[in-house]
Amino acid sequence: MKEQKILVFTEKEEEFVNLLIKIGIKKTVAQTLVFLANTPEVTSRELERGTDMRQPEVSIAIKYLDAQGWIQCRKVPSERKGRPQKCYSLTKPIKEIIAAIEKAKKNEANNQLVLVRKIREYL
Repeated sequence: MKEQKILVFTEKEEEFVNLLIKIGIKKTVAQTLVFLANTPEVTSRELERGTDMRQPEVSIAIKYLDAQGWIQCRKVPSERKGRPQKCYSLTKPIKEIIAAIEKAKKNEANNQLVLVRKIREYL
């Protein structure tokens, strides 16, 4: 049997995930983002094990992060027969990603305030 090391979240990383969830980021996306922020490169299988998510959940989170332009994917040939493994890493530092999230949340809040002002016009 082959020995393998599995990375898991520290208490501080769990808190980071929970804060992202509280501001409206999906749990799977938050877990994937925090996991990637703390590892230079990771396979989808390592993501599944380290975040305790199923493959479809990881896949959906990866698609979201890719659509935002925050991750890159690299294919690595398998050691055995079969499909190549996909390795993921962040394309931007986590501080820039958090700044982008902050900007999006500010825009969202401003849009909500505009709608509330429009509602008041009807009264």
